[in-house]
Amino acid sequence: MNKSITAFLVVFISLAAMPFIADNYFVKLATFIAMYSALALSWNFIGGFTGYPSFATAAFIGLGSYAGAILQNAGINLIIAWVLASIITIIFAAFLGFAILRVKGHYFAVGSIAVVELLRLITSSWSSFTGGGDGLNVKIMEGGPDFAGRVFLYAMLAVMLLAFLTTLWVDRSKFGFGLKAIKQNEDAADMVGINVTVYKIAAFSLSAVFCGTVGAIYASWIGYIAPVDAFSIITTLKVPVMVLLGGEGTVFGPVLGALVFVLLEESVWAHFLEANQAILGLVIVFLIFFLPGGILKINYRKLLAKIQGVKGA
Repeated sequence: MNKSITAFLVVFISLAAMPFIADNYFVKLATFIAMYSALALSWNFIGGFTGYPSFATAAFIGLGSYAGAILQNAGINLIIAWVLASIITIIFAAFLGFAILRVKGHYFAVGSIAVVELLRLITSSWSSFTGGGDGLNVKIMEGGPDFAGRVFLYAMLAVMLLAFLTTLWVDRSKFGFGLKAIKQNEDAADMVGINVTVYKIAAFSLSAVFCGTVGAIYASWIGYIAPVDAFSIITTLKVPVMVLLGGEGTVFGPVLGALVFVLLEESVWAHFLEANQAILGLVIVFLIFFLPGGILKINYRKLLAKIQGVKGA
């Protein structure tokens, strides 16, 4: 546990220092790492601890981004708009969870991804309120790009920190023990007195609230949102992959997975734009068959011993 906290602090401080040691490109990269870390930590509540493969991440991001943008355009203060967007998202997730958490496995996965498409269709059609397919412009922050870049980096870092602290609490708490019990055997957890319905809805809501905040901040950062981008299926696939890459159900794994994924995407996949989705599919297959526990669960001593044995031979 202490190693996880130390590793997180190293990553967090490194990202926070970017505006002072690097140019705007690296500040933007740090912002994306903080953003995806927060999203991965959020997914870990329902997918990692509870074992329910949710694909509703993009629905919560999109809802948060539209709620935040509409509130800002209505004259609401920036930070208040972000908070209200988060509240709207968690309320929506609680009601949604009550409806779709009655099913399990691939039925739940299909139901959660259907919500993404449903919200995308609603925002595309409701042009008088959401701007429809043309999207919605958000007022750009004053102070210039350097100032705005720092503000949104630290806003994303704040969400990342809150998500990590919540993860620490869940991992150590009775609530977290209940979620792990549900993952192991839901029927057995119910038999020993765990209110599985309440626990699952709480985990699903936790997986949504920080996504809503990230969505609202992202809308303010970019200055424009559209249904296709806000409710992106690719995003809803990327986030679980990040968690699986780092190690699902762990404290630091989602952050590590997000860090590695974003750096790979930026350095390697950017040169293969047309094959981006195909590469993502290959990564998913690789994780399922060759790295099911993620990077953190690799037995490095055993791996090193095998490498040394091969060299000796």
